[in-house]
Amino acid sequence: MSSSIVLKGIQLSARCGVTDTERQQPQPLLVDLIFRCSNQSAFQSDHISDTVDYGTITQRIQDIGEGQAFSLLETLGEKICQALLHEFPITRLKIWVRKIRPPLKNIEGSVGVQLTRSRKPLTSHDHKHLSPFLVDQLSRVPHGTVLDVATGRGRHALYLASKGFSVHGIDRDAAALHELQEQAQEAGLPSITTQCRDLEVNPQHPPDLGTAMYDAILVFFYLYRPLFPRLVNALKPGGVIMYETFLLDNHIHRQHPRRKEFCLENNELLMLLQGLRILHYDEGDHESSSERAFTARMLAQKP
Repeated sequence: MSSSIVLKGIQLSARCGVTDTERQQPQPLLVDLIFRCSNQSAFQSDHISDTVDYGTITQRIQDIGEGQAFSLLETLGEKICQALLHEFPITRLKIWVRKIRPPLKNIEGSVGVQLTRSRKPLTSHDHKHLSPFLVDQLSRVPHGTVLDVATGRGRHALYLASKGFSVHGIDRDAAALHELQEQAQEAGLPSITTQCRDLEVNPQHPPDLGTAMYDAILVFFYLYRPLFPRLVNALKPGGVIMYETFLLDNHIHRQHPRRKEFCLENNELLMLLQGLRILHYDEGDHESSSERAFTARMLAQKP
């Protein structure tokens, strides 16, 4: 389902022109904006959080247009485009910025520029490194805020953000998180935040991840058993946890991971997440993001 959002006739009092007089004296401008965003859920939910707040967009355009002087409408239009793509989950936009009282003879109407810009898409190379389990089960993940545990360079965080989710990634590798933030900025995905944090400092007191904060939690190929109660506590009621990691079979047959304590026993994941409603569970030799692996895969919902 495809749709566009239209904002027509946004009024600016801007200082824009090639002469000193135009840049010193505010003059009226109008901005028309047509954009697309990931707002499919809003048609059913009726929640503003599932789309883009038109008022916030309008205010941002006014802040940019009235915050500094510009010589060219082209520069002003480009600055607005880049800010909107960077700060909002907009995938494509078309903007018309025009002077309604231009200092030109023989022109009764307006003069201006129209620009069309798109968010840089994730490449097929990026998609090759995604977990097939995530892609297959994505429609069952509630739209909203996602915690990506041991996010690394954030292949799943980038994918979810491109689908309109807000993602918070946690990892102890500061360099990987820095690379993730650079990729997010390049792709125009401002809905990704990161935190450099070692989750394994004290097994007796695992870190607090918050209470009922996330609509979904992802954990892929990371296992730290003391963390499981914290994961469940951090889920909102009705939220889901998606978990996939190695089974002991992979250690035995493929010698990876090298230490068997990093692998799950058969049915262990069911016990670690007991009390949740099982939406999907299976164990076996699965296609992973890069090669086949014996894994347990689970999607479970908090009551």
